[in-house]
Amino acid sequence: MNPDEAVAELRAGKARPVYLLVGAELVLVREVLAAARAAALEGGVPGLNEDHLVAGEARVETVLDAVRTLPMLARRRLVVVRSLERWEPDARGSRGAAAAKPTRAKAGKGRQDGARAEPLGELDRLAEYLAAPSPSTLLVLAAERLDGRRRLFTAARAAGALVECSAPHRNALPGWVARAAKQHGNPMSTRVAELIVGLAGTQLGPLADAVERITLYAGPGAEVTEEHVAACLERTPAATVWELVGALSRRDLGRTLAAHAAVDASESGPKLVGMLARTTRQLLAAESALRRRADAEGAAVAAGAPPFKAREVVDQARRIPRADLERWLETLARLDFALKGGSRRTDTACVEQTLIELCSGAGVARPA
Repeated sequence: MNPDEAVAELRAGKARPVYLLVGAELVLVREVLAAARAAALEGGVPGLNEDHLVAGEARVETVLDAVRTLPMLARRRLVVVRSLERWEPDARGSRGAAAAKPTRAKAGKGRQDGARAEPLGELDRLAEYLAAPSPSTLLVLAAERLDGRRRLFTAARAAGALVECSAPHRNALPGWVARAAKQHGNPMSTRVAELIVGLAGTQLGPLADAVERITLYAGPGAEVTEEHVAACLERTPAATVWELVGALSRRDLGRTLAAHAAVDASESGPKLVGMLARTTRQLLAAESALRRRADAEGAAVAAGAPPFKAREVVDQARRIPRADLERWLETLARLDFALKGGSRRTDTACVEQTLIELCSGAGVARPA
């Protein structure tokens, strides 16, 4: 299931005894954990009925003791185990101490006793618990990654307890933003949600922060508008980088330097170079798609452009000759070298000189 489905059933009072969260997107993990905590500890005393453990720091025996402990003055306990990937065999290293662990019998070929003992790993012991969990405990297991062939993984998936907490696809992000704003009590249109994604980026952490700031600015219950977004995110580097590229494509030196000043207020030289290089590669991808006779929408998708910037990206790809875009990348590579010790000038001087050369159509920038 996905995180939204897990949160929905937890809030509906239909909590499962075990959830396995797999994925590196911490925002989604935290959403599910918050819903699980609220569902498990409702009506109880939180401090008496919850345990938070880290795999590798706590032994699996500690986890099993915690989940089999009866709740105190409550209906249910909550046990959370993070960093489950530390119990993967390749992460633990040597298993020389495994002989002290519980074992299971395994048939052996050509042996008179017909069986041999094999150490039972931590993840396998959790898989055995999942087969017969305690009804008075809600166990949440979290791992950034986990081998899909593991017994615990397959058992959780078969039981419907596997929650995939990976970053959503780019096309799904506006919907995620709109739902996040609605949870704050503020509706918004799809266009506004796409605008926020385009300005704040595609990582859920910055997106969640942007939504929180915008909804606080809009006020309780108010619909989020483009004016609210502009007031809160107008200095976001992703937005001004597109302005900078647009000014460069028009060879408008005044607007180029003004856009650089807006970006430079929050970004250092090397990071700005990286953002400009990424945008240039997007334009090259769009130009290549257009040469293959793709339509404007196909070119925008090939470039990975945000929906509200698709038309502008395609127009820029048509306006800027491919040879110029290739020279931009070479110029930016040399600028990167200058910023990392290849020049005695200040970073600001190096960047501004490069922007002047790009606007003038001059050749590749040379570090001093």
